[in-house]
Amino acid sequence: MMDYTDRHARYLFRLISPQTILYTEMITAKALLHGNSDVLLKFNDEEHPLVLQLGGSDPAEMASAAKTAENAGYDEININVGCPSDRVQSGAFGASLMATPGLVADIFSATKSAVDIPVTIKHRIGIDKQDSYHDLENFVLTAANSGCKKFIVHARKAWLKGLSPKQNRDIPPLDYERVYQLKRDHPELRIIINGGIKTVEQVLLHLQHTDGVMIGREAFKQPWLLAELGNFLTQDEDDLLTRSEVQKCYSRYIQKELRLGTSAHALVKPLSGLFHGQSGARYWRRMLTETVQSSAGNIDELPQRVAEFKI
Repeated sequence: MMDYTDRHARYLFRLISPQTILYTEMITAKALLHGNSDVLLKFNDEEHPLVLQLGGSDPAEMASAAKTAENAGYDEININVGCPSDRVQSGAFGASLMATPGLVADIFSATKSAVDIPVTIKHRIGIDKQDSYHDLENFVLTAANSGCKKFIVHARKAWLKGLSPKQNRDIPPLDYERVYQLKRDHPELRIIINGGIKTVEQVLLHLQHTDGVMIGREAFKQPWLLAELGNFLTQDEDDLLTRSEVQKCYSRYIQKELRLGTSAHALVKPLSGLFHGQSGARYWRRMLTETVQSSAGNIDELPQRVAEFKI
C-alpha cells in the first residue's frame, strides 16, 4: 500500500468508518532513524486507532524506530514480512524475511522489548518453493515462541524471483483454506486474513474462520465498502456518516490542507473511488481531475466542488 494509505487517505477512511483499525504505508526503520521522522510519522488525531507498518531486518534498528513511533503517538507497530518489492528484497526485509524465521523472531523480541504498545507481524503464506503448510506453521510458531500473538496473513505466496510486485498481487493463487487451517490448529493465536477481499459477503465469510479481516487496495478502490461493512458490524449506526456528510467533512479538510501547502493532487487521490459503482462515478472522477488542473490559482474552488457534487 505504499503511496496509497497516506494520512489523507486514512483521514477519509476514518470519516467513512469510525471503528476500522487503520494502517500506514510501510515505512522503513532506516528512513525513520536517518530521515525526517516528523514528516514520515505525521498523522491526524482523528486517525486513531492507528498502526505503523514498519520494515527492516536489523533488530536494533527496528526497536529504535518502533520507540520513535510510539513516542509520536502510534497505537501499534506491525512488522511487515509480506512486501515483495525489489527495493525491499535488496534490503533483505519484507517477504524475503520469511526465509529466516529466527531473524523475524529476533526482530519481534527486540521491537516488543522497546515499546509498551502492541507489536504484530504481517506476512505471506509462503515464498518461492518454501510454501508448504509446514513452512507456514514453522514460521508462525517461531515468531509466536518469541511472544507474537497476532498475525496478519496475506493468503498468497510471494514469488521473489520471477514476478513483479504487481504480479505478486494477482498471479499467485489465493489459498484462504490454509489460513483457516492455521487458525484451527492454533486457536490461541489471533489470525487476521488478508488478500483479494472485495465484498461484505466475503468479509462475513472469513470472520467465520478467522479473528479479523484486513482490506488493502480494495479500500482505496471503493472506500464506501468500509461504510457498508459498518452497517453490518457496528453497534451504533448513528456513528456512520452519509456519503454527502463525508464529502462536506473531507472538503473542509482539503481547504485546511491546501492552506498549509499540501498538493491538491495528493488530497483528491483518495477520493477517486468514493462513488465506485454509482451511476455518476465517472463524472465524479472527471470533476476531480479537471478541478485540480484548473484551480491552481483559486484554492477555494476544489473544496467547494467536492462538497457540492451530487449524483
